[in-house]
Amino acid sequence: MIIGLSVVLDLLIWLYPESILRKALGLAFVLFFPGYVFITTLFPEKKELDNLERLALSFGLSIAIVPLIGLALNYTPWGIRLIPILVSLTVFNLIFAVVAIYRRENAIEPWIPWTTVEKIKEELEWEESGKLDKALTVILIIAIITSIGTLAYVITHPKPGEAFTEFYILGPGGKAADYPTDLFAGENGTVIIGIVNHEHRNVTYYVQVWLVNLTWDNTTNTTVIHEMYPMPGWFNVTLPNVPVNIEGNWTPQFETNYTFSIDKPGRWQVWFLLFKGTQPELPPAPPDGNYAETDAKNLIIEAINGTIQSLKLNVNVRP
Repeated sequence: MIIGLSVVLDLLIWLYPESILRKALGLAFVLFFPGYVFITTLFPEKKELDNLERLALSFGLSIAIVPLIGLALNYTPWGIRLIPILVSLTVFNLIFAVVAIYRRENAIEPWIPWTTVEKIKEELEWEESGKLDKALTVILIIAIITSIGTLAYVITHPKPGEAFTEFYILGPGGKAADYPTDLFAGENGTVIIGIVNHEHRNVTYYVQVWLVNLTWDNTTNTTVIHEMYPMPGWFNVTLPNVPVNIEGNWTPQFETNYTFSIDKPGRWQVWFLLFKGTQPELPPAPPDGNYAETDAKNLIIEAINGTIQSLKLNVNVRP
């Protein structure tokens, strides 16, 4: 039966990965099957252990065996992932189930997994127990059932993972290389802006692009913003949530080419600021377009401090 149920679980994960039957069978597959086949292999004789001891040891040894298999997988090229764990536990259950069948067939008085209410009462010494012992036994049974039910609920209703957003820029070739960091005045440079939504909800993203000239004042340990100009091409996009997939290959959700040029020679920083849901209002545009003396400079300060999700590209502009 253990062999058959292990194969059924493999098929469920392949064909119906979101089914409730997979979750229920998966609990037993991890928390009971490995310990059960291991205990039956070690103690095939009926006289060696009673039913309650076998039940308790099956759960206890499963909790010990599964992490050890995971630890071994951690030092292999496959790592601790769904398929390697599934294959490893299936093979473990298969091998020890076959050995348990062989040992049981050669046992003098083999233990058979069958019991009755009367047998359970006999093993619990129910008739000979006092009122206090009976009450403690009932409380223990209720606690065990409650624990199993709570564990099943937690596993079948997992807490949502951490909410976050991937925000990145790539070079024109689609790789984290060959960025346009050395340009002539007026020359075009192109990057790829990418966003991936893992916020567990639909999110509207706003991207601002600023051209900034700043220095660090060592005497006051502060950032001094000398020039700050909005660059053309600000945009917004609404993206649905994408679950984090640690099994397959990473795939982009939203990417767009962004082409810019800088007319003024010098060392500049191109800042890409990401806002979720809404974006802050800007003060009125100064006559010369330089926002360095307005409250807008706080956006760059917050980006430097990590309060705003942002990316920075250092660009050296030649005359």
